[in-house]
Amino acid sequence: MLSIDDLTYRLGDRILFDQAGVFLPPRSRAGFVGRNGAGKTTLFRLISGDIAPESGKISLPARIKLGRVEQEAPGGPTALVDFVLAADVERAELIAREAVATDPHEIAEIHTRLVDIEAHAAPARAGAILAGLGFDAEAQQRPLSEFSGGWRMRVALAAVLFSRPELLLLDEPTNYLDLEGTLWLVDYLARYPASVVVISHDRDLLDDVATHILHLERGKLTLYKGNYSSFEKQRLEAQALAAKAGKKQEERRRELQAFVDRFRAKATKARQAQSRLKMLSRLEPVTAVVDDEVLPIHLPSPEKPLSPPIIALDKVSVGYGERIVLSRLSLSLSNDDRIGLLGSNGNGKSTFAKLLAGRLEAKGGQMVRAPKLEAGFFAQHQIDDLNDNDTPYSVFAALMPDAPEARIRARAARTGFSGARADTKVAHLSGGEKARLLLGVASFHGPHLLILDEPTNHLDIDSRAALIEAINMHEGAIVLVSHDRYLLQACADRLWLVDGGTVRAFDGDMDDYARMVLGRAGADARKERETQEEAPEKRAKTPRKDAGQARRKLAAAEERMQKLGELLARVDAALADPQAYSRNPQETSRLSQQRAELADALAGAEEQWLKLADEA
Repeated sequence: MLSIDDLTYRLGDRILFDQAGVFLPPRSRAGFVGRNGAGKTTLFRLISGDIAPESGKISLPARIKLGRVEQEAPGGPTALVDFVLAADVERAELIAREAVATDPHEIAEIHTRLVDIEAHAAPARAGAILAGLGFDAEAQQRPLSEFSGGWRMRVALAAVLFSRPELLLLDEPTNYLDLEGTLWLVDYLARYPASVVVISHDRDLLDDVATHILHLERGKLTLYKGNYSSFEKQRLEAQALAAKAGKKQEERRRELQAFVDRFRAKATKARQAQSRLKMLSRLEPVTAVVDDEVLPIHLPSPEKPLSPPIIALDKVSVGYGERIVLSRLSLSLSNDDRIGLLGSNGNGKSTFAKLLAGRLEAKGGQMVRAPKLEAGFFAQHQIDDLNDNDTPYSVFAALMPDAPEARIRARAARTGFSGARADTKVAHLSGGEKARLLLGVASFHGPHLLILDEPTNHLDIDSRAALIEAINMHEGAIVLVSHDRYLLQACADRLWLVDGGTVRAFDGDMDDYARMVLGRAGADARKERETQEEAPEKRAKTPRKDAGQARRKLAAAEERMQKLGELLARVDAALADPQAYSRNPQETSRLSQQRAELADALAGAEEQWLKLADEA
């Protein structure tokens, strides 16, 4: 399917791929892993042909259909479902040709091909994909321009999935998804019938989807069979074997050197000593399989714990202005709670988090906060609010106005910015480094309550593991909002569901929640299919949301019927000539066959017109 041979590519002075090679089997689903900045996205650009390699070759089957989400979010007045439908270029071209075709043979070919690619089911399939990614039926009819960049990136993902490419390249597809969308995507990719390469730091996605793991390290590509857990096990075994081989080789090296040192001066042993020297020079060092060091993440604990509960809610309501977003909130939070917040985007998770953090006031009911409660808040959007000209040192200096430089630098180093990195401008920090900096700011005062809203988006797998360890070591309460199921499973002791305008305890674990979400998505997809496939008489009773579109389709069907009728009339006139058979029997036979085809096409067009007339 995908073959890479002796690939070399440099970015400035840094070599990303050093004679790298790998072969990806057909219909495999590969999780593509490696440290941030190693070159994973660059490889996608090389595969897509956006950039050319310095040397080497990337081979794909001829005319393969390649799918990749563009980096720029789509926009404009196009409705979401129409944008997704347009991603199937062949279907769109066939429908456009059908509207202007006059030749019965061409019309028949178009209809046959439309049936072959299941074009009749396309609207239902597009609707099901959009629904799985969080767009209800009403949202699917709205224009792209009404949605934020993150939501429009979901639409771009939906379009690529709908086009059903033979090689699907996905770069951190869960970054713009909530937990519910992530669960749906994992289930979808696990059943995808073609080849997939997905860059992801989501362990559950890599475990549930991947049949192979493609690992990029030090400019080399290595393909491991199995999911991420299997890859980790194989890496640990390789590390152990490399360490054992290295130890054995070092023992052999000492033996040879000892022989040389002992007998080099003796004439009778000089030849043997020289032979040992040659053996020493030919001993290739064993390449150690060693992971780069991962800096720990430190979340300072509060100096003095507070008496529980630190927050108590009794029939509380909260919202913005006159609009109430959540109500009937009766919950309590203890000083060592680990709460995972569940619920689709738009249900009020961020509103509830702001209420707990003290950024929103309760509009009704009673809310009691412990005296001297210190709350820290981390949200992904804060990364965009960082000043590009700031440095980690200047950020911590502002939080420590009276501290000497040594203490400020020690605090920056504890957050992961030691030495010169502390003076690096924010503009030159990676996404993961910015996330580390914000985590250090949010937890700076050792908060009793730490609210983390999507803290893992820019962290690689090893940094996520460091975050999990930091959360579990923290001695205050933590509320987590995350699409990373592994993080929630590893850290959350209790789950609260934000749904239906309120927040309540969820009775179950993450597996139960996944089954609930996927069951709901399956029901929505079945409902969408039933809506598309229901009887014409039933659809006639359903008010159309877009009467203009129905009228346009009806007019196009009428025009097609008229064209076919005119062609049929011409053929009938030619066949009515009494001299036609004797003058050119072969042409007359062809016209007779053409008449039969035109009659069938006209009957089909009339049937379609009747269906559209019922819908209009």
